[in-house]
Amino acid sequence: MSFGHTVRASIAIPLLLAVAACVPQNGAPKAADVGPPPSAASSPVQSPTATPPASTAAPAVATPAAPPAKIVTDLTAPRSGVGTATYRCGNGGTITIQNLGSVLRVAKADGTTEEFAASPANQNSRYQEAATHDAIVIDGREALVMKRGSTPQTCRR
Repeated sequence: MSFGHTVRASIAIPLLLAVAACVPQNGAPKAADVGPPPSAASSPVQSPTATPPASTAAPAVATPAAPPAKIVTDLTAPRSGVGTATYRCGNGGTITIQNLGSVLRVAKADGTTEEFAASPANQNSRYQEAATHDAIVIDGREALVMKRGSTPQTCRR
């Protein structure tokens, strides 16, 4: 019984350690490592006791290799979010919302446009117009449009 447990533990523990080494501890995604660091790629490593071979030919000039491309995915950086969508509202009308990141530009069917700033500024679902205090809340494929003095409308893409 003890021997079987020891064998299973000796197999499982190194595997768990290998998995733990692959998972970032701070929650941020790791960058893809596609090659040696640029300093190692541009200068070959030579041992201090090695002597270059004697040659009568002229030495070849090596051009430094370009550093390998590194793919980095930063999920904490804000997305540009630029896009346009048309919503059909409950009253039979339509609005077109252009997402410019921290500002929404809303075009109504009659051709008028309004701009709504993110409120608060660090998020991307609630927007408010400064002059009239009208607001829009984006939730997936729905937009809740709130105008002063009227009932809120749900508009769907």
